[in-house]
Amino acid sequence: MLGKRKSLLVVGGTSDIAKATAITFARKGWNVTISGRDLTIAQAEAANLEIRTPGSTITAVALDVLDTASFGPLLGSLSALPDAVLLAVGLLGDQVQAQRNTDHAELIMRSNFEGPCLLLGLIASRFEERGSGTIIGISSVAGDRGRASNYVYGAAKAGLTAFLSGLRNRLAANGVHVLTVKPGFVRTRMTAGMKLPMALTAEPQELGKAIYDAVEKRKNVIYVRPAWRLVMTIIQSIPENLFKKLSL
Repeated sequence: MLGKRKSLLVVGGTSDIAKATAITFARKGWNVTISGRDLTIAQAEAANLEIRTPGSTITAVALDVLDTASFGPLLGSLSALPDAVLLAVGLLGDQVQAQRNTDHAELIMRSNFEGPCLLLGLIASRFEERGSGTIIGISSVAGDRGRASNYVYGAAKAGLTAFLSGLRNRLAANGVHVLTVKPGFVRTRMTAGMKLPMALTAEPQELGKAIYDAVEKRKNVIYVRPAWRLVMTIIQSIPENLFKKLSL
């Protein structure tokens, strides 16, 4: 007799990374629900993903990560609490604009830290009460050390990384697995036009597989391309007086 299919909720489900991960989990027998700010677009994406994964069940819900008041009602409206949640929402934004425009800086911070963390906090409490669940947060290597070129985005991702670490420490004894994913460069619509180093750039499908494998092995933190761990270790070890002189 086949066991019950596991379920995954993807927050920010219309991004290239989210869709690649949704496909990976669906092909492994998971039911998937993707979310998006525009329900019509999310439903169209879900239908497309179902075509690409025959036999799967992929549904869509509306969710705006900036509308924090909607989080509780949304979770209450789900037919069942999912087995796992993937946080794939985020906004790179523009560093120069963020330096000049506090509204843009606020949007970057709220999109990458405030909204995601408040939502994951609610989900964590429900998982803790149930005694099981997996939380997958896509953070960034940009959060490992503040750099002049993207420190507003990096600071927000650093906050997300710290929040995920705290959740992991809090929930470890309650059967809840928390995974932090640091992709580095990924070839997506967001990075289109950028000159990306081949050795440090992952494909969305590669990221989806890495996330699935890390969930199966209950890993805590992964750099999708292992070389990033060495790169960021070196960057973190540079003395501050020297770091200030670098164009990073």
